[in-house]
Amino acid sequence: MPAKLPRLFSLLDEEIRTSELFQKAITHRSASKINNERLEFLGDSVLSAVITEYLFLNQPEATEGELSRLRSYLVSGDRLAEIAVENHLGDYLKLGAGELKSGGFRRESIMEDALEAIIGAVFYLRGFEYTKQFILALFEPYLQALPSPESLKDPKSRLQEWLQSRAYNVPCYTVLEIRGEAHNQMFTAECSIDKPHIVTRAEGSSRRKAEQAAADRALQAILEQFGP
Repeated sequence: MPAKLPRLFSLLDEEIRTSELFQKAITHRSASKINNERLEFLGDSVLSAVITEYLFLNQPEATEGELSRLRSYLVSGDRLAEIAVENHLGDYLKLGAGELKSGGFRRESIMEDALEAIIGAVFYLRGFEYTKQFILALFEPYLQALPSPESLKDPKSRLQEWLQSRAYNVPCYTVLEIRGEAHNQMFTAECSIDKPHIVTRAEGSSRRKAEQAAADRALQAILEQFGP
């Protein structure tokens, strides 16, 4: 474990960190029947509520759609994984032998779930206001450097908007291949467009990510050929 306590842990008092519930929050289902899955469910909802309130109060000019995109950016698996990695959360997780052997302590999906479970445990132990301050402190770097809502439109949405603005048909997405074990799969997706005729393929750790990556490649091909 790191010699210096990561910021995530230093934001919480010792009573929380040493509590039975906190230990449960960092316990993966591979290690015990008493694990963090239910706390993850709770933490996910609390995180969404805190970020929603923050954006509502601090983005008074944003539309509902823009607020939704900003919230999705902040509570996405990518953000949670970044925070978890920055705080060496994987070093603190309790994993079963199989997950340890396969490098589960480095797997972003496991760390994301544990971070949400920690939020759930903090909420259960200390209530909403304490948890809100914890979340806002944890997310402060991202809250202070929010991207523009327009830049957060996902590739599939941007591609569809480009095509529809020119009266072209929407793309067709097909999953071509799924590889790997259930807990660590890799998807290959294809994005096919009739007009202009473009077919792209890409991989991702989920169907959604693979389709988004394929859409992004199609969009880049279109913009290179036709411009914005």
